[in-house]
Amino acid sequence: LVKPGDVILSINGQPVGGGVTPAERLVGQAGNEIQLTVRSGRSVRTVSVKALGDERGLRYREWVENNRRHVHEKTGGRVGYLHIPDMGVDGYAEFHRGYLVEYDRDALLVDVRYNGGGNVSGLLLQKLARRRVGYDFPRWQSPSPYLYESPCGPMVAVTNEHAGSDGDIFSHTFKLLKLGPLVGKRTWGGVIGIAPRHHLADGTVTTQPEYSFFFDDVGWRVENYGTDPDIEVDNSPQDYREGVDRQLDVAIQTVLRVLKEKPPHRPQRPPHPSRVPPKLSPRGQRRGRRSRS
Repeated sequence: LVKPGDVILSINGQPVGGGVTPAERLVGQAGNEIQLTVRSGRSVRTVSVKALGDERGLRYREWVENNRRHVHEKTGGRVGYLHIPDMGVDGYAEFHRGYLVEYDRDALLVDVRYNGGGNVSGLLLQKLARRRVGYDFPRWQSPSPYLYESPCGPMVAVTNEHAGSDGDIFSHTFKLLKLGPLVGKRTWGGVIGIAPRHHLADGTVTTQPEYSFFFDDVGWRVENYGTDPDIEVDNSPQDYREGVDRQLDVAIQTVLRVLKEKPPHRPQRPPHPSRVPPKLSPRGQRRGRRSRS
């Protein structure tokens, strides 16, 4: 493995350094297995790696996992975290990647910052809106909540000015359904949908506004405005430089405060019901004797 601090000496036998950057040696190598000669301390070795064409996926995964680890550490593991990057196929999968392992913690942070939109927000909100009203007690297993996969405790959502389209809709509906406080910045404000189906001879596509959106509380006014957070928090350029996420930190403080007011719904095993057969009334006993004669 190549670790931070190792020095890349050559790629596929071609030296790097001086006026030659590693990026120059990697041109045209996306998807190929390449040989790296690296120096670790005083030792030099050659390792085989696969070159990627795009590192955004890895950087995104690192960002999500760091956020989740930060939330767990700051809350002693009581609060879960998930991020929804868009409201399409990838966002639907990412939601379940996080939700199915985090929903049974005492509370949940739902992060929709930078959400690119789509059309599955209603499906995700249906799951988040499930109300836990009881538990199924199997004989040999742990209790499971009912409604199944329902959140255990309070929720807080985090949004910003880069969440748009169905990200706008999700953020506004999260407030409208009173699922919890919304923290961050006012969303982008573009919810009118398009249908990219008009193909031109040169291979390009034209679109037109086709799907406007109306809410009971604000009418058409999410378009060109967005939705306001309940608690406004901005991440300044200085915060980015220092690696500080004030929006996430305020969301953590908010969910811990809400937890004090709304404790999680945990199974409280009541006394077992009586197994003694019910006694028949004298009238019922007489009726029973007549039926047997």
